[in-house]
Amino acid sequence: MGSSRGPRPLRVPRSRDTGYMTERDRSPLMDEKAVRRALARMAREIVESNDGTDALVLMGIHRRGDDLADLLRAEIERSEGVRIPVGSLDITLYRDDLAAVGPRPIIGESKLPADGIDDRVVVVVDDVLYTGRTVRAALNELMDWGRPARILLCVLADRGGRELPVQPDIVGKRVESLEDDQHLEVLVPEVDGRLGVDVVTNAPEAA
Repeated sequence: MGSSRGPRPLRVPRSRDTGYMTERDRSPLMDEKAVRRALARMAREIVESNDGTDALVLMGIHRRGDDLADLLRAEIERSEGVRIPVGSLDITLYRDDLAAVGPRPIIGESKLPADGIDDRVVVVVDDVLYTGRTVRAALNELMDWGRPARILLCVLADRGGRELPVQPDIVGKRVESLEDDQHLEVLVPEVDGRLGVDVVTNAPEAA
């Protein structure tokens, strides 16, 4: 994957404890306006990276990645007047930790665009890039379906901490210096009732 032309990294300080947290502490990183601005820029970068919209396919990683893929398609359609095919990847059976998930993992439905992915420029869309293992699983699944001409990785947030040599081509926001007890949570209207990105700090374990 190539390097992104996205914004400079943002350093997120650890949330200070303000008292006993019954569950976990949540602080906003991107509100709806910020997310929509990022998506508009990301949509332009997708089109620019492909020198247009020919042969473009968006494939969102289930669950929130496919919602973001739909939002990106809407942005591209608004600016280019072209409707891009969209598919969905459920990577459950391709995870390298499937044995740890349990004997009956919940498996969703992957959806391939009507014309497939052979010789297409496939843009894999995910919400947060962390270790890179989710992307590896998505690439393995794509290779079982066909042979794309090119694959681009597009993520709304990159928090670093890679365990595999995976880098995004297009990034909404880069985030640095999260603590071990913090993670990023992308919220989409269809699942969470709003659009945004939060920094979530896990509650301390009870003494």
